[in-house]
Amino acid sequence: MTLSPEATDDAVTTAFAGIPALLDQAPLLVSRGRLLDCDCLLGPMARPFHAAIRGGRIVELVPSPVLMRSWRFAYRATPQAWAAYWQAEPKPGWHDLLALTKRGEAVLEGDLHPFMTHLQYFKDLLALPRQHLAAVS
Repeated sequence: MTLSPEATDDAVTTAFAGIPALLDQAPLLVSRGRLLDCDCLLGPMARPFHAAIRGGRIVELVPSPVLMRSWRFAYRATPQAWAAYWQAEPKPGWHDLLALTKRGEAVLEGDLHPFMTHLQYFKDLLALPRQHLAAVS
């Protein structure tokens, strides 16, 4: 699957649903997140996923809406932002999670402590589809 800059929510949702399997194939990334235990919202703006991360592993990834489900922080971006972020060589300004927020293409909200404490983990976790999509293309 290749994501174009005009990516749809469905394509981004499909890519996000595959992140837990990609994470299972990245033991060094799991090790980097071994001290992380949190519930968060990740994904596209319209339909983010509730992610339960325990010991660096995604133990549950449920598409929203899920009523009465709490989360510590949310990182959501437009489908176009995810498509640009997942390019094999993203353009400047589209290459980094915080750069996407600065552009106004992504929103980071809630208790930022777990996100900022484990920033490199989340950058690498959310970039996993980049490697997979480049290999498939």
